[in-house]
Amino acid sequence: MTIEELLCEAYQRVHKDQAKLILATLLNQNPLELTMHLDLKVNEDIINKYQECLDNIINGLPLQYALKETNFMGLNFYVDNRVLIPRFETEELVYNTNKYIQKYFNSNIKILDIGTGSGCCGLTLKKLNNNLQVTLLDVSQDAIEVAKINSQRLNLNVNYLLSDIFSNVNEKYDVIISNPPYVSIDDEIEDIVINNEPNIALYANNNGLEYYEKILKDCEKYLNSTYLIAFEIGNKQKENVVNLINKYLKDVKIIAKQDMSGRDRMIFIFKNILLNE
Repeated sequence: MTIEELLCEAYQRVHKDQAKLILATLLNQNPLELTMHLDLKVNEDIINKYQECLDNIINGLPLQYALKETNFMGLNFYVDNRVLIPRFETEELVYNTNKYIQKYFNSNIKILDIGTGSGCCGLTLKKLNNNLQVTLLDVSQDAIEVAKINSQRLNLNVNYLLSDIFSNVNEKYDVIISNPPYVSIDDEIEDIVINNEPNIALYANNNGLEYYEKILKDCEKYLNSTYLIAFEIGNKQKENVVNLINKYLKDVKIIAKQDMSGRDRMIFIFKNILLNE
């Protein structure tokens, strides 16, 4: 079958953009290139993988899981249902964290990525600053295995730590970055998320604040005297997270940032850093 024939069949089953993106990914092309080679013959192995991806999407699997791949800040990450699918808001968290690292720290600092999942935060920071010493931490062995796949894909040398927050941490760091579970048990989220993505990475007790409090109450034992903490937060959690910061940390400066949609989605905590915003 040709690309054109495959796409024509797929258009009857899924959205055209999905059909093109899946086939382009399997052929290692971008969707624009795909439309310039419509008469190209596709081998049987790719055809079978394509049909399997289409079936999975029709059966309610997220596109990223069907492809076992997602793009994060220009890097291709392996993902499956052992980890959350990285979102655009997390790209913004990493972008701003990287900006602060380059502005206020030297290139040899140590970073702890708590709740690393696919490894997208810590690995992207390492890719942007190869001298960083990065540790990817998660309570899930499955998540650690996915993060290892991605570090190998990206040819990055990082450390891995299976730990429930700080339970197995024995070192001190300059930066903590975390996109922890923050969905309250009572919050409504899309069925496609509930039915496919790991609940352990989504939900938190105490109105979604459980893991922020766990990190904040003990974090200074594992941080150097000058530090940065970078959190992704839910869009209604800013005030409550700031209250927790003020409860547990003294003499820090707090910057809350909005995402591209104008929602409060990031909080940055600075200690012993003269800010120049």
